[in-house]
Parts: sequence; structure tokens; C-alpha cells
Amino acid sequence: MSDLKQQLTDSIKTAMKGRELERVKVLRNVQAVIKQIEIDRQTTLTDAEVLEVLQKQLKQRQESLHIFTENGREDLASKEQFEIDIINEFMPQQMSLDEVQALVTAEIEAQGATSMRDMGKVMGELKAKTAGRADPAVISAQVKQALQG
Repeated sequence: MSDLKQQLTDSIKTAMKGRELERVKVLRNVQAVIKQIEIDRQTTLTDAEVLEVLQKQLKQRQESLHIFTENGREDLASKEQFEIDIINEFMPQQMSLDEVQALVTAEIEAQGATSMRDMGKVMGELKAKTAGRADPAVISAQVKQALQG
């Protein structure tokens, strides 16, 4: 079992013992998504793949949070924020914008990328190097800026 899946299981057990029912619900939901993917693919997910699942779960909740906040549904927004906070506990430390810029610059230089045609190669490498630690949209924006400017 991957470390992240074990952490998730341990957190569920701890939350159950502490009778934190809402927390248990969120953690079981995430665990169910991971198990469903494993069943569909007929494989066991690695930590990197589990991180991807967690990122997708976070992104879905952040989009919902944004919609609920825009429409004045603070009750639903606070629920989404609660779930985001719980999932974030399993995510690695996020990179700062300066760290992302430095990594983008180094990767562009390492590959000798000079135009937007090279963006796919650069993004592929950066995505692997920053898995779970930086938002791919932020990385993409930085790569575009560097290659265009």
C-alpha cells in the first residue's frame, strides 16, 4: 500500500475514534474515489497517482467553492472549504511562485526551448517534477510567458 493511502486509512481510523463524523465522510469519499480508479484500471495506484487523484478532488471542490461563493451560498461554500482543508492535509508543501519561475527557467534552458512549439516537452518534464506541489495552470502560464517573452 502506498504511503498516502496508508495515511488516509490511518486518518479515517483516528477520526472514527474521535467521532469526527464529517471528517470521516470526506476521507471515505476520497478513499472511495481512489479505490474506484484502482478497480477500473485493475492496478494499485502509486503515491504519485494518488496525488493526482487528490489534486483532481481539490480542483473540483475549489471550483464548487467559487461557484457557491459567487451565488451567496455560504452554507455550501463553508462545507466545500472544510473538505478542501481536509484534503490539503495530504498534499505536499506547495512551491512558491519564485520556486516555480526558477524551475521553469531552468527547464527551458536545459531543453533549449525557444518557442511555443517546445511548450509540450517543457510542460511534460515540469509536471513530473512538480507533481502535487504546484498548480499546473500556474506552471503553464509561467512557461507561456517565458517562451513568448
